[in-house]
Amino acid sequence: MNARFTPARASAPLPEPLRPRGRGAASNDAGRYERETRAPVDDGWTGAEAAAPKLRTTLIRDNARSIITRNDSPDISFDHSVNPYRGCEHGCVYCFARPSHAYWGYSAGIDFESRIFFKPGAPDLLAAAFRKPGYRPEPILIGANTDAYQPVERQLRLTRRLLETCLEFRHPVSVITKSAGIVRDLDILGDLAAQGLAKAAVSLTTLDAELARTLEPRAATPRRRLDAIRALTGAGVPVTVMTAPIIPGLNDHEIEALIEAAAGAGARQAGYVLLRLPLEVRDLFRDWLDIHRPNAAAKIMSLIRQTRGGKDYDARWHVRGVGEGPVAALIATRFRAAIRRHGLDTPRLALRTDLFRVPPEDSAQMSLF
Repeated sequence: MNARFTPARASAPLPEPLRPRGRGAASNDAGRYERETRAPVDDGWTGAEAAAPKLRTTLIRDNARSIITRNDSPDISFDHSVNPYRGCEHGCVYCFARPSHAYWGYSAGIDFESRIFFKPGAPDLLAAAFRKPGYRPEPILIGANTDAYQPVERQLRLTRRLLETCLEFRHPVSVITKSAGIVRDLDILGDLAAQGLAKAAVSLTTLDAELARTLEPRAATPRRRLDAIRALTGAGVPVTVMTAPIIPGLNDHEIEALIEAAAGAGARQAGYVLLRLPLEVRDLFRDWLDIHRPNAAAKIMSLIRQTRGGKDYDARWHVRGVGEGPVAALIATRFRAAIRRHGLDTPRLALRTDLFRVPPEDSAQMSLF
């Protein structure tokens, strides 16, 4: 493998012999803020039989000074979130969070799914925020940016400790994930839900295991996600299924089947997001189409543009998540009909905030009562 330096350019897939196996992105171009990029080139000397180099995940310590993120986006259903990780091993090629890796000098491609920032101080920072004088509890969403139950959570257990902190303070919390790993925390989530303090959302993109394997290579299989919904429901945790993203021409034909399967597993509500292609995600997704759906790539991109006013993406509030035009309207109509048919159109569940209390610190004198 040779390397060359060129000016930053649009995404280009790595040569097939150099492409890591089991990853969602097919390229690793430098972030958009970098002045130069290093691109591996197949010079023909490696031989067709040579395997791609094994890519190991690298963990990067993030010594964050605060942990609660606040947003005022008018088309997002939450105001406060906590993200114990940046980057995500699941490798979903469509992930809207990929461009954020460029802020730290990394690629939105393979770097995003193999260089994972973790925040070891997250639970302590959360507890400190709850203890601040005048703190007013509002529901917190864990995993809004990248998945809180990606594989590294098995060892680091940061999400579990965040949930333990919420339980200790009786603070309302919700979690969104596409991992079956959430069932490992059923004990805490069940206790929180019994007090009206917790709910969960599980992302279900497709029921086609083969499509999921390439689109979301390291995420749980569709069957395991449905099993997770059943387990959460059985533990008393209200579950919303997110059929996201809906990709015209690729998985939109599954809308009704996804809703039926989620309802059968016990989900109480459902939502969807139309595929978003901001910044580097556009080229990464187009690379994916060229590799995995070459015969349908042009049609799929045409349908996507029909929902975005002829563009690959439209970032306007209230439009970015649902699109516009006849194709987007048909998707919305079918989705609404499906959730009505299966009873998943119930009002959004509000979590309680009136049970919040600040427990005594370990070093503090115990209360008499």
